[in-house]
Amino acid sequence: METIERYNDFRAFIASQFSEKTQHMVDAALCFAERELRGRSRYDASPMLDHGVAVARIVASEVGLGRNSTIAAIVHDVVRIAVQSHDPRLEELSAHIRTEFGEEVLGIALSLCKISDIRLKRSKEQASDFRDMIVSYSEDPRVILVKLADRLEVMRSLAMFPEKKRLSKSWESLNLYAEIAHKLGLYAMKSEMEDLSLKCIEPEAYNHIVESLKDSEKERLAFIEEFLAPVRRLLDEDGIKYHIKSRTKSVFSIYQKMKKQQVPFSGVYDIFALRIIIDSPLESEKRLCWTAYSHVTSLYTPNPKRMRDWISIPKSNGYESLHTTVVTESGRWVEVQIRTERMDEVAERGIAAHWRYKGVKQGGMGAEEWLGRLRELLEDTTSETIAHRFEAKPSEGEIFVFTPTGDIRKLPEGATVLDFAFDIHTSLGAICTGGKVSGRVVPIKEPLRNGDVCEIITRKDQTPKADWLNICVTQRAKNKIRAFLREERAKHARLGREELERKLKNWKLDIAIDEAVAYLCKHFKIRRGNELYVAIADQKVEIGHVKEILQHWLSGKAEEERRNAAAEVEERKLRLREERDTTPQQSQDALIIDDKISNIEYKLGRCCNPIKGDDIFGFITINTGITIHRSDCPNARRMRERYPYRVIEARWRGDAQGAFRITVAISAADVPGLATTIMDVVGKELKLAVRGINYTPKGDGMASAQITIEVPNAAVVDTLLHSLRRIKGVRNAFRIN
Repeated sequence: METIERYNDFRAFIASQFSEKTQHMVDAALCFAERELRGRSRYDASPMLDHGVAVARIVASEVGLGRNSTIAAIVHDVVRIAVQSHDPRLEELSAHIRTEFGEEVLGIALSLCKISDIRLKRSKEQASDFRDMIVSYSEDPRVILVKLADRLEVMRSLAMFPEKKRLSKSWESLNLYAEIAHKLGLYAMKSEMEDLSLKCIEPEAYNHIVESLKDSEKERLAFIEEFLAPVRRLLDEDGIKYHIKSRTKSVFSIYQKMKKQQVPFSGVYDIFALRIIIDSPLESEKRLCWTAYSHVTSLYTPNPKRMRDWISIPKSNGYESLHTTVVTESGRWVEVQIRTERMDEVAERGIAAHWRYKGVKQGGMGAEEWLGRLRELLEDTTSETIAHRFEAKPSEGEIFVFTPTGDIRKLPEGATVLDFAFDIHTSLGAICTGGKVSGRVVPIKEPLRNGDVCEIITRKDQTPKADWLNICVTQRAKNKIRAFLREERAKHARLGREELERKLKNWKLDIAIDEAVAYLCKHFKIRRGNELYVAIADQKVEIGHVKEILQHWLSGKAEEERRNAAAEVEERKLRLREERDTTPQQSQDALIIDDKISNIEYKLGRCCNPIKGDDIFGFITINTGITIHRSDCPNARRMRERYPYRVIEARWRGDAQGAFRITVAISAADVPGLATTIMDVVGKELKLAVRGINYTPKGDGMASAQITIEVPNAAVVDTLLHSLRRIKGVRNAFRIN
């Protein structure tokens, strides 16, 4: 026992708070840890065990945890060093801890080691993922609380560390651990971590605020006494039991406000807050708090925008209090907080202070929800009913994996190397052939575990395969693979169509490509033309075989199929006539065309660009519905002769409205300003919209022009051509297809 006399103050505290059995177990833990850590020291040459004992003191006194957490804090460095150094005695040490102190103590210590091994990276963008990962290792809720105590002790001893380590630990404390403490309602711990971090990261700003607070302290105390005198009188008259605290805003909070509002120290008005803490039974808490509030606001004018009622509806982290900001007659603003002893205990020390936690393996949810549930459990002081309320581990269903550079990626449980590659970047996933995890080369389907460091192995000629969809579990990776496969399929379809078009031209077969594709799809029992093109590109359908099939069909051996196809077209033509022609006074033998092209299956032919007023007819295509052509279309004769059964009469509806684009060619003498004159005639005189003009001098005193114009019908075209021909210098103007 003489070896642990150094820690007699701590032992005395344990004796004052815990049972005799716990005292003996704590002494045994101190002896065990001192023996195993003998000869090991901290940066200031103090014994390594000093850290564990200081953490245990915070765990027991400031966080309010019990025996197992306190002992785990004492021995956790023994386990950490054994794990990190790959000590062959690790199993022996673990067995000793399990036998002497229990399975729960060993579990907490091992989980603390996992958190210590996380390769934290200073990245604000990834801070949330790092916080979630820290929580993910806390299968037992006590682990995260002990870890917060561990980090607080490190920050209190920060001066002993080298500068680089001081900066990294300050950043981690500010961005990771202080945020977790805040979510658990451990406000005192949060504020202390933030202040100590600021002292290291921004020493000049920290010292300036501290000195400014000292300089204004006397004046501040005098003002507080003057402000509180009438408040005390009213509270005493009501017989309310209370005491008042004056809380100066934390240095970090003042720094944040100065930075956010771009003001000096003197410009921060709520430097301090007065806290009225009422001694009240639970059933009278709300009534007495609101009574105190009414007294304060009867004496001083409140700012309604700064009123906060966290008694009726507590904060998500369990915080309860009434806040108001009032102004004195001298114009000075004061924040007043009103709460009970119970509420103040929660706000100051966190909900964990209410209950010396008994070991429960817990979780089954995301980190945010898990922390919230932990808060709720710790608020319940009946530990017997709590032991059955958590069943799974925190962040179940999530893992955190690192890149070789220390970036962290959050993935679902079961994610593979391929998922990880696509999560980093699509181009990396597309050429992934495997990975290297913990120095071991693994295939793309290898599942990753929490905390793995994975390096992606690639090959330039690698491309995504369809069976990769069975390897991935993340939707992101599956979507990227599907997108690549669709793009490749479209590329193959283009190549296959080009191949078929080229061969049909070389074979000189008297058949259009659409008709050929329709017959080939039917022959090969393929649903779509694109599938046929892909099959041709992938050589699943031999192009020589295609030629034989088409020749056989065209030679008359498949005449029956052709007749059936013609009958189908006729049936479709009849159906279209019945469905589309709804004008009783018109003949039922023609398709009526108006401007509502989107409502029926037809489009205007690009070969002749028909417009309202042109004499037109319809031609039924295999895949794209009906195409409308002018009767004098260059392709009209061929269509009527070869496919008369696919020609349907059509005409424009009399009241159809719309805008049709036409192109007019002009030949003229090359005179200055001719293009401007043409634009004036079309736009200003005829009020037509010009969509494009191309004016080209020919060099022999002549010029040509092409102008694209929107017109409502063919009659306007005649007027347009007449007006253009009257322009001086214009030899001719005519509409082109």
